[in-house]
Amino acid sequence: MRMGVFLIAAAFEGQEPARVLGEALQAVEAAEEAGFDDVWIAEHHFMSYGVCPSAVAFAAMALGRTRRIGVGTAVSVLSTRHPVALAEEAAMLHHLSGGRFTLGVGRGGPWVDLEVFGTGLPRFERGFAESLDVLCSALSRDRIGAEGEFFSFREVAMVPPARMTPVVACTSAETTRLAADRGLPMLLGMHVGDEEKAAAVAAYEAAGGPRARHVAAAVGQVADTTGEAVQTLTKAMPRWLEPGLAGYVPVDGRARPSRDIGRYVDFLTGTHPVGDADHCVATIERTRAATGIEHLILMVEGAGESSRTLENIRRLGAEVLPRLSSRRARASG
Repeated sequence: MRMGVFLIAAAFEGQEPARVLGEALQAVEAAEEAGFDDVWIAEHHFMSYGVCPSAVAFAAMALGRTRRIGVGTAVSVLSTRHPVALAEEAAMLHHLSGGRFTLGVGRGGPWVDLEVFGTGLPRFERGFAESLDVLCSALSRDRIGAEGEFFSFREVAMVPPARMTPVVACTSAETTRLAADRGLPMLLGMHVGDEEKAAAVAAYEAAGGPRARHVAAAVGQVADTTGEAVQTLTKAMPRWLEPGLAGYVPVDGRARPSRDIGRYVDFLTGTHPVGDADHCVATIERTRAATGIEHLILMVEGAGESSRTLENIRRLGAEVLPRLSSRRARASG
């Protein structure tokens, strides 16, 4: 089983984005020292929910600051990027890091990003499959050309060429089918529990997808007692989520989705490995058994302070990771 850290670069009330980004890099270094397999960074635009606007640029910095740990994007928003340009950047990081980089991509949402970056609502509504196909071609061939609705260009050489398989964030049945059709692993979010994740894996395989190394995100918080861990997140996370989720501004006149923050935090703390070490280990093992997913990435920033994030990473590495059955078997083998 692979265990990673999931960084959103979340800005809690009063925190400066530049400082948050610097502290996120410190978290990457702490994750490597703590024994995690990889670290993944989210990408958001124009909001405090996450203040990293380029997951690829952050990944480059993280790879340069580390020597062993894998680094992935969770995710680079494909609806606002040219897929060939993204493939070039991914290929460069792949070669410069000795293969430690993983590109995760997603469709994104109908947000104002589409207006600002000029790709427009059609790229979100019907262009994701074409974008994904161009990206996959650029990451698997030495030369690429395109003749489609959104991308049409003469054949060019991919320099440098690379052979990489992207991971796809799947939050809908349509995207799950797209990933299955192309044999691409899924990235499943922390907003769904084990039952929904297991259903997505079943739908993927029913659509003809191969057995793949899917990735699942979850909140991870360890403390001396489960009550203490839950209380920490229940107190802190609304200060991030309330203003952060308000940053999702639709590109058109549709209503912005709303969420009951209290109920959402209760769901996160009740579903994911939030508790003492015994509880965290049992929850991770339960998720693995229920979903068949062997790669979990933990969102560790929920306490809202850099010092507490670093402590959380270190404690997870010392008290939880060595006790997971699959990792014990790997170590003994």
